Amino acid sequence: MPSPYRAIFAAPGTKGFSAAGLIGRLPISMVGVGILTMISEITGRYAMASALTGTLALAAAVIGPQVSRLVDQYGQRRVLRPATAVSVASVAALLVAAANGWPDWTLFVFAAIAGCVPSVGSMVRARWTVIYRDSPRELHTAYSFESVIDEVCFIFGPIIAIVLSTTWFPEAGPLIAALCLAVGVWLLTAQRATEPAPHPRGEHTDRTSALRSPGLQVLAATFVSTGAIFGSIDVSTLAFAEEQGHKSYASYILAIWALGSCIAGIVFGLLHLKGRTERRWVLGICAMAVSMIPLLLAGNLPFLAVALFVSGLAIAPTMITTMALIEAHVPRAKLTEGMTWISTGLAVGVAIGSSVTGLVIDAAGAQRGYVVSIASGVAAAAVAFAGYRRLTRPAQGEEPATDGDGDSREERSDRVA
Repeated sequence: MPSPYRAIFAAPGTKGFSAAGLIGRLPISMVGVGILTMISEITGRYAMASALTGTLALAAAVIGPQVSRLVDQYGQRRVLRPATAVSVASVAALLVAAANGWPDWTLFVFAAIAGCVPSVGSMVRARWTVIYRDSPRELHTAYSFESVIDEVCFIFGPIIAIVLSTTWFPEAGPLIAALCLAVGVWLLTAQRATEPAPHPRGEHTDRTSALRSPGLQVLAATFVSTGAIFGSIDVSTLAFAEEQGHKSYASYILAIWALGSCIAGIVFGLLHLKGRTERRWVLGICAMAVSMIPLLLAGNLPFLAVALFVSGLAIAPTMITTMALIEAHVPRAKLTEGMTWISTGLAVGVAIGSSVTGLVIDAAGAQRGYVVSIASGVAAAAVAFAGYRRLTRPAQGEEPATDGDGDSREERSDRVA
């Protein structure tokens, strides 16, 4: 491991919560693809499968920020364990309903309740922020490492879920994902020494949502379209691989996509770039949009794999820069909530992208599903350009816009990323 990454683990407890976070985040990429594969295996209905996956993502988008808001107020252990228990129980009920041919509406009810799944990545990043808040370079490296972990999950998660559901039994992928979530959250919340201190909201505390930050509004709105990219690519790739006669290959194709992002994240974490973080973020969004175009030209799986690898190179650097901007625009007492709103934007986008793509595929074929990916990329770039000025304005919150060294938040944001 390169020395900057090795250095961030010198702080006590970092290895433990990182390992727990890795286990707890595998469901990010396993549950959606697992449910999609499960329903398509059982019923062959891609529109139904994508709509169910979209329901889960949309429910998580609605409930997730509220869970994180409670975490900021009461602490990770008190909130995450009961929330995870409800989510895991709901996924189990969903699997039973699917296996026994229960009415479709029961599947959607259980998927909606399962949406209280916590954002494990936000919880881990909040711990890193507490440890390295006054060390911008180390915090940048930590955010980069977490983005790499996200991509590792997206490399192995779909492979595990699709292989289990296609070679063992249809419900196997979501089942293992639920177990990973339960184990990961339990291990994470057992580590009290690195848990961020809660911020009880008393009489004189600002009780408004972190989403009132203009900068966070732009980031979350942009990531709705970004999530639509992710959702559409997952569904389109699975369907395209099936049309090519190799459905199980979809997991490897998606893993190659995540590998491109993983490599870019590792390299980006070693860099300490200067210049405006906001400008770098907009360029990253635009790069993702442009990289969608070759997907529509893919005529076979090898070409698609190469195109997705290239498009993945823009993902992790953009996500890393996004986390730096959140830290600069959201008050300390609302940091976990602020990070979760990005996940919420992604979840809403995944719900929209997967649902629309499922309809397009059923009507026009798998490759046409990538039209949704291209349209989503264009929409993300448009929102990023429209909101650029909001990101460059000084943040206003519950605490001074300076760090311990006297740097403004804007200057500190530039140093972090």
